[in-house]
Amino acid sequence: MSPRTARTDTFAAIADPNRRAMLDLLLARPERNVGDIATAFPKISRAAVSKHLGVLRRAKLVRSRKRGREQYYELNPQPLVDIHDGWLRKFEEIAEASLQRLKERVENEEA
Repeated sequence: MSPRTARTDTFAAIADPNRRAMLDLLLARPERNVGDIATAFPKISRAAVSKHLGVLRRAKLVRSRKRGREQYYELNPQPLVDIHDGWLRKFEEIAEASLQRLKERVENEEA
């Protein structure tokens, strides 16, 4: 998978607010089973929760493992770190440079 495809898959996976909320849950507590995750989403079915987790798993945002009859999920933040380090950081640098220029301009006008 190319870096561009991986980035697209990651963005597609986090586009849904339910999936972002699931990632937040897994951030708060490292390992949860499907039932535990489904309990946090009473407005959607357990099958829908499983489908959302499948999207997150294919995007490599979560890892799953089976323990007995239960499927457990944990957050894998690396795809988000890769996006931040490889793409978003450029925008941060642009924003920081712009704010620095604005600060210098305001300071020069005050002097």
